[in-house]
Amino acid sequence: MRWTDDRGGNVEDRRGLGGGAVVGGGLGTLIIAAIVFFLGGDPSAILSSGSGSGSPRTEQRELTQEDKKIGEMVDMMGKWNMTTWDHVFQQNGMNYTPPKIILFEQTTESGCGTAQAAMGPFYCPADQSVYMDMSFFNELQQRFGAQVTEFTVAYVLAHEVGHHVQTLLGTTQKVDELRRSGRYSEEEMNRVSVATELQADFYAGVWAKQTDAREKILEPGDIDAAISAAEAVGDDNIQKRSQGYVNQESFTHGSSAQRKEWFMKGYNTGDITQGDTFNQLLK
Repeated sequence: MRWTDDRGGNVEDRRGLGGGAVVGGGLGTLIIAAIVFFLGGDPSAILSSGSGSGSPRTEQRELTQEDKKIGEMVDMMGKWNMTTWDHVFQQNGMNYTPPKIILFEQTTESGCGTAQAAMGPFYCPADQSVYMDMSFFNELQQRFGAQVTEFTVAYVLAHEVGHHVQTLLGTTQKVDELRRSGRYSEEEMNRVSVATELQADFYAGVWAKQTDAREKILEPGDIDAAISAAEAVGDDNIQKRSQGYVNQESFTHGSSAQRKEWFMKGYNTGDITQGDTFNQLLK
């Protein structure tokens, strides 16, 4: 991935500030949470649970040069997202308001409750912010077998910003209304959840296409790295690793093949209007 001089991505860096105790049980519980909610699931239930027991408070510390470089990279990516989506919204007669991107380590407070590092990056509609603890990418590579590069981070961030786009377009609110209505079974709501996640993957692909057309950021292997991350957290891959078999009715994020398919559709078309993953589900 080629770096540019773009900065000003609406990033708040909370790393090094110290934080409260990690809520909930041990590492196993946190990894399960990461699997369930990675790449944009609704984290509110697990975020708000727990008694506050667990790891002790983190101490304040000075950011290393590597930390600062990571912060610069995320700030650059945030600016890329801001510029691209502002352009896309203008093309479609709308105004775009960017999310805040919050970098933290171990734990921090969000509008959806207490954010935990091992839950993975997520978007909180309540405060329209993306929360990222960069240590998760080590887990993504070591536990889920993904190919992790700088563009992996770009893809994950773009997916979470895709959830913000859904909030601005009203999709998130429609899904919430369906969930609150109680008129649909768990299996039916799982299908809605899958559609929501696949659309965020599609938007990430649209972002990659349009940003590269403007900034020429992509280098050989970058798209493969994004696909590797998408496939690694496909429901079928996670279920095979965790329970040894696949139950499609319990999918909440989509299969590895589906995640690749919709990311690539977004990337190949670069057209936000081609991303109807719901196929009448919200009609």
